[in-house]
Amino acid sequence: MADDRDREGTEIAVAEFHKKIKEAFEVFDHESNNTVDVREIGTIIRSLGCCPSEGELHDLIAEVEEEEPTGYIRFEKFLPVMTEVLLERRYRPIPEDILHRAFEVLDPAKRGFLSKEELIKYMTEVGERFSQEEMEEMLSAAIDPESNSIHYKDYITMMVVDEN
Repeated sequence: MADDRDREGTEIAVAEFHKKIKEAFEVFDHESNNTVDVREIGTIIRSLGCCPSEGELHDLIAEVEEEEPTGYIRFEKFLPVMTEVLLERRYRPIPEDILHRAFEVLDPAKRGFLSKEELIKYMTEVGERFSQEEMEEMLSAAIDPESNSIHYKDYITMMVVDEN
């Protein structure tokens, strides 16, 4: 009996995931031909609440790409892989408290903010470096135009994905 309920619960979850994946995919399927530009896959995956690293994203793209890459990803190949990712709860976002501690490491004076210059330096010179495009995208969302700094507590609240 429990097995039937578990299977039924999984089937409902799969159906809901399929709907969410299709909706996210369709936003970027500009030709309405069940394909999206490979460069949009990261955005689609993140819109589904997953936060893969760049390396994980490249692995995922390799899994859904055609044998001879065309620059486009077909929905039929993307759907089963993304469904499995969601079922396994892969690439979960980092919890808010850990993000906060990470920003505090960059702000030893505990001011509660980083200047735009500090943020650019840390994000482009240390660790897994941001590209120019990623940096511009982050700055547009994170930097307070009045103070020209990032008040990271507010930014973390904005970035954290609600798990419910």
